[in-house]
Amino acid sequence: MAESNSGRGLTLTVGRLVLPVLVEQLLAISVGFTDKWLAGNLLEGPEYLAAVGLVAYCLAFLPGLFAVPAIAATALVARSTGAGDMNAARSAAAQSLLVGGLVAAGLLALLWMLGDPLLAAFGLPPESSAHTRSYLGIVLPGLPAIMLVHVGVAVLRGSGDMVSGMAAMTVVNIVNAAASYGLATGVCGLPALGWEGLAWGTLAGYCLGAFCVATLLLWRLRFSPSDWRFDPAMLRRIFNVGLPAGVDAAANAACHLGFLSIVNRIGNVDAAAHSVAITIESLAYLPGSAFQVAAATLAGQFLGAQDEPRARRSVWLSAAACVLLMSIAGIVFLGQADRLAGWFVGGSDRQPEVAALTARLVRIVAFAQPPLALLMVLSGGLRGAGATRVPLVVNFLGLLLVRLPLAIGLAWPPLSLAGGAVTIPGLGWGAAGAWYAMAADLTLRGFAMLAIFKYGRWSRTVV
Repeated sequence: MAESNSGRGLTLTVGRLVLPVLVEQLLAISVGFTDKWLAGNLLEGPEYLAAVGLVAYCLAFLPGLFAVPAIAATALVARSTGAGDMNAARSAAAQSLLVGGLVAAGLLALLWMLGDPLLAAFGLPPESSAHTRSYLGIVLPGLPAIMLVHVGVAVLRGSGDMVSGMAAMTVVNIVNAAASYGLATGVCGLPALGWEGLAWGTLAGYCLGAFCVATLLLWRLRFSPSDWRFDPAMLRRIFNVGLPAGVDAAANAACHLGFLSIVNRIGNVDAAAHSVAITIESLAYLPGSAFQVAAATLAGQFLGAQDEPRARRSVWLSAAACVLLMSIAGIVFLGQADRLAGWFVGGSDRQPEVAALTARLVRIVAFAQPPLALLMVLSGGLRGAGATRVPLVVNFLGLLLVRLPLAIGLAWPPLSLAGGAVTIPGLGWGAAGAWYAMAADLTLRGFAMLAIFKYGRWSRTVV
């Protein structure tokens, strides 16, 4: 925090934090990119792309289930680091990892008991559902490793170390890409496992990434044995900050998976196009995620140092830069949607229906990129300050009251219930209708977050 108070010094600080996280996020989404490209180019039929779409959703939202320890770790470690109290930073880190371990164990038990009914609820056709079940059956036992990667990197970010997360995700992505390709195709004498080879490659990547994160944590923070005893006072702080974020993440995951089930029930082509379009749109999330992390870290550290004006300026600067970059991404989506869609399905002539619908979905969401940038970065600033309840309310209301009901009305044809006594109107626009609903939801939430950040008292939150 030694940079000057000048605007240039703050800009350099934001840039120093953003660039490593930008690379890290690129590597993180490349895990999903790899599986989808391999499924679209090596395996025949839309059912594989439909299955990998649900798999990608599950893997993307698993870290959200660790939001309680991860977001609390970033906020508390950042505050302690900003105040120069490394003992408190180590305690917050260790207690967050312990909570993450308990969450991982509970999730494994829950999935063991309810995995099949949960999978059936997503509405995929039988062949796609069977592929999803075999993939997740291989990857989900590695949930503790996935937890360690995400919570451990959150701890490192809170301490101001953005490079280590980038290094860990480099390992995850390189191992995943190489092992998935090798095991799917059987090159270099490896067994040709096809679809299941993608899953074994993903598992190998996360396990080696977890080993790297554990090594970095031990080297940087120098834990003592006493840090790993349960500390009731620190646990209360973790749950005070992290529980609203955890509820937010769980509600988001449930609503997004509900949105996915709306699309899946339309058919394999719509589900496959949705899967590919989500992957393409995730390119725009790169700057959003990077500036979100920078805003959270700087808000926490500057508030820990009792410097509220710089906390606010750092978040505004992050938001402005992110809006610019994500607006450029939206322009690229409008102009290059067909090429991007064709690349994922092995050429637009290979699966023409999937490619054409994918391009249409990408163009729909292009217009929502600027408000999405505001939503992501300003939410990050609030969470870094410990004000985790406000994003919870905004996200829950937007998803539950706008996206899901609007998606049903636009995507599905009219539905008759109770033997025809009740009819739910619907326009039958398919996946495109669902994506219009998504764009409307993102726009409303983005501008709502802008008003809250500008006029709210989030910087006075006690953690």
